[in-house]
Amino acid sequence: MSFSSDAKAELCRDFINKKCCALAEASGVLLFCNTVGSEQIKIVTESPAFAARLPQLFHKAFRLDFDEVQEGGKCVFLFHDRSRISQIFEAIGYSPSESITLHVNYGLLEKDCCRLSFLRGAFLAGGSVTDPAKRYHMELATNHHKVSRETERLLLEQDFAPKATMRNGSSILYFKQSDAIEDFLSWLGAPVAAMGVMEAKIEKDMKNKINRIVNCDNANTSKVVEAAQTQITAIRALRDRGRFDTLPEKLRRTADLREQNPEANLNELAAMFDPPLTKSALNHRLRKLCELAQTE
Repeated sequence: MSFSSDAKAELCRDFINKKCCALAEASGVLLFCNTVGSEQIKIVTESPAFAARLPQLFHKAFRLDFDEVQEGGKCVFLFHDRSRISQIFEAIGYSPSESITLHVNYGLLEKDCCRLSFLRGAFLAGGSVTDPAKRYHMELATNHHKVSRETERLLLEQDFAPKATMRNGSSILYFKQSDAIEDFLSWLGAPVAAMGVMEAKIEKDMKNKINRIVNCDNANTSKVVEAAQTQITAIRALRDRGRFDTLPEKLRRTADLREQNPEANLNELAAMFDPPLTKSALNHRLRKLCELAQTE
């Protein structure tokens, strides 16, 4: 199962207790589902948990069973009986005798629990959340622009600030910040999914930190290798010119240790002397060897 399916399955574990919340959740489902019209209501889902919840939800909200249920890779729930569709429209505040312009019926959402239920239904029907291990993205999609704008206002009233866009004729509300996705999932009633986002963020942060450390170490190692190679080249030049044996004993000792330990950094090389040198003193000696190699 996908991360989105797991989140929906978690939300579907909440028992449908009150009629008002059932109506609010069903309203959210209808406004964000595939097709809602005077001739047909069509809800399509790939979520087994949501498919199991829908008949219970609509029976609680409207005392109705679906006219038809098609099962397969995707479950399709249908109403095509006009009298039943009219009954549903009336229950959620639409007049079947008038042209239907879908909108959020705020009269169903006066209680906080009903607002939560509405947004849960919207997410179950038209929402998705990407696996946070890949990227942070959560959205609510509907074919009705007015519904999207009114849902955005509802989210803002709950202290959520989604972005809005259009995609293939659908209105999209979306979050791309991990914190916003965590908070919204927790508020909806999916704390395990929210924890999954948090854990993915922590893991990404740890990987990024490790990568920065590794990159820094690699850069430092490269600098050490380049510096050591420059020093060894200078020492060999002094030997080739016959000048090595004329060097002071401390410089000869420094040159020998550098040639024997080309991979050592300054701290490691300084500790090899008896008594150990300071990093500054060793750096001075190596710089002196390089300067001497550049003079004829």
